[in-house]
Amino acid sequence: MTSELNSSNYMAFPLEIGEGGAAVSSRLDHVREQIEQVLFTNPGERWFRPEFGGGVTAAIFEPNSRELWEVTKQRVLASLTDALAGEVDPKTLEVTVDDAGEGAEKLVITIAYTLAPINHSEQLRFELGGG
Repeated sequence: MTSELNSSNYMAFPLEIGEGGAAVSSRLDHVREQIEQVLFTNPGERWFRPEFGGGVTAAIFEPNSRELWEVTKQRVLASLTDALAGEVDPKTLEVTVDDAGEGAEKLVITIAYTLAPINHSEQLRFELGGG
């Protein structure tokens, strides 16, 4: 299983070209990179996939509230389910959105998932917004 996790068969994101050609990523890094693409791409930004993206960068300009968290959670969950089909077991995909604590001006997105073919679980945390 470790060799499946560390195999470098995926083109890295962001795209980087070196002497040996395009940079590659391991399977785990590839899934993490896909999640980042979904989170930080705004819907409509990709010409041939206008529905792609969670658009969370726009959320940092909105009032930090439960309503924002719920809308962001649903948007991110739908986008990730579509983008990670075949890699991540959809029953294990969990997205939580909240703030970083009392009086915080940050939007915190936590994503937990299991890679379906190899039964490996991961959890990623993203903090967006003020310092």
